[in-house]
Amino acid sequence: MRTPKLQHLRMFDAAARHLNFRLAAEEANLTQGAVAQAIRALEADLDVLLFHRNARGLSFTEVGQRYHSDVSRGLAIIEEATKKLQPESNVVTISVPPSFASKWLVPRLPKFMEINPETEVRIVASEHITDFQTQDVDAAVRQGGRPANQDLAIHRLAGLDLKAYCSPNAEFCPVERCSLRDLADLPLIQDGHRFWEKLLPEQGLPRPKASLQFNQTSLALDAAANGQGIAIAPHLIAFGDVNTGRLREVWLEEAEPELGFWLVHPVKQTANRIACKALIDWIADECR
Repeated sequence: MRTPKLQHLRMFDAAARHLNFRLAAEEANLTQGAVAQAIRALEADLDVLLFHRNARGLSFTEVGQRYHSDVSRGLAIIEEATKKLQPESNVVTISVPPSFASKWLVPRLPKFMEINPETEVRIVASEHITDFQTQDVDAAVRQGGRPANQDLAIHRLAGLDLKAYCSPNAEFCPVERCSLRDLADLPLIQDGHRFWEKLLPEQGLPRPKASLQFNQTSLALDAAANGQGIAIAPHLIAFGDVNTGRLREVWLEEAEPELGFWLVHPVKQTANRIACKALIDWIADECR
């Protein structure tokens, strides 16, 4: 029995996790043949059969399953030890919805930079689900239901708290809060979430014919502030414009506790864990 090569052990770990040479090859950025050859070489070095080759993939032999359990732990120890040698990074990359970025995060960011001058914050404005294994992102904020990924730490920042807003200077702006029925015949502004189309039919009202449609909530709110109609948005996004008097709240939805804004990040923070934790804690405090 010869001591196996570390590269072969990494390929064995990938093949064992996927039970598929093709998927292991994609993860390692190699050809399927190269992975299969590495596993054959490893089996030859160890003089054992690690996998049964089946028509639809792989299955463990009894020895292979036991070996992978030990190998995966060993590789994790090597990876953690290597990371400890790397200097602490002060760069934090956070992915957030575009409207959350423009209406909430960016206006407040100078406060964070003032107390964390050594930290470099990089913002990725995106609505898409973040893949922390393949994307260079440390944390993400997402809107909707609670994320289900159990490999992530999840922090609830705020409820969705949908409200309807318009300019207080618009001639059609109600003086007080009113019902959806009262708003249905007024100029309505849709964003990418299309809340008007969901809410009005729930009240037995016809689907709205929006006067304006935007793909971003921030643009819909800007149009509402300019007197072009009434937009629906989460309170967290519209709060700044309400606070400055650009918008007035004219309708409030009953709270749905399961919907909201969530900050997520991998359970194990690595090279920039101190800087990342500082940003995460600050965002949570600001939302509170």
